[in-house]
Amino acid sequence: MTHGPDLAQIASDLESLEETIIARLIDRAQFRRNRAAYLPGESGFTGEGELSLFALRLRYQEEMDACFGRFCVPEERPFNHDLPEPKRRVTLLESCLNIADYDRVNVSGPIRASYLELVPAICREGDDAQYGSSVEHDVYAIQAISRRIHYGAMYVAESKYVGDPAGFQAAVDAGDTDRLLALLTRPEVERRILRRVVEKTDALQAPAKTNTRHIIDPAVIRRYYEGHVIPLTKTGEVRYLMNRGM
Repeated sequence: MTHGPDLAQIASDLESLEETIIARLIDRAQFRRNRAAYLPGESGFTGEGELSLFALRLRYQEEMDACFGRFCVPEERPFNHDLPEPKRRVTLLESCLNIADYDRVNVSGPIRASYLELVPAICREGDDAQYGSSVEHDVYAIQAISRRIHYGAMYVAESKYVGDPAGFQAAVDAGDTDRLLALLTRPEVERRILRRVVEKTDALQAPAKTNTRHIIDPAVIRRYYEGHVIPLTKTGEVRYLMNRGM
């Protein structure tokens, strides 16, 4: 039997993912912006056409992940298409989710665009020629961000629906996405998240020696959450509810 959403566990998982994201961004910020790593056709790989080194690193990572079954997990939505089928048997625990196709919630495109805008805000300008290390940490960071957004989109949406099925279903039946957004929005929760990410960014960097480590301004992470992570999560929540089974 499918179990209902565990709100305490969902909240705990989302808080844990905050720490992962911040740590990944701090790791990326230790390298310069390295603009060349994002230029189409400049990957240094023969026969890879117009792909950048970042795009190629992400593609190769997702091809390997697909073979291991990563994208069988609901919140693990890929950035690339036409990935290999899993080469191992994947057994997942029963889920409270009620949607046939997880990719209907996929907001990877906007996540990728928002991340590429974030890189120059957290990194020092310039070029240190550490392109491989830069895009390696990019991939770790962007996958963590994607996991958090899609996890919140699906599991939080399901928990809110279960709390008010009549209200949410009426908005879904009417195709009223504005009403859904209003029902989904919890300003006090969002304010708490924004305070937390500032505190965690400060705490994770507190032991760092500023003469050897580049420090990210916590306000940059706050703005990224406020302008992208939270809104994209709600976009995913709306998609989940509009495609939710009865």
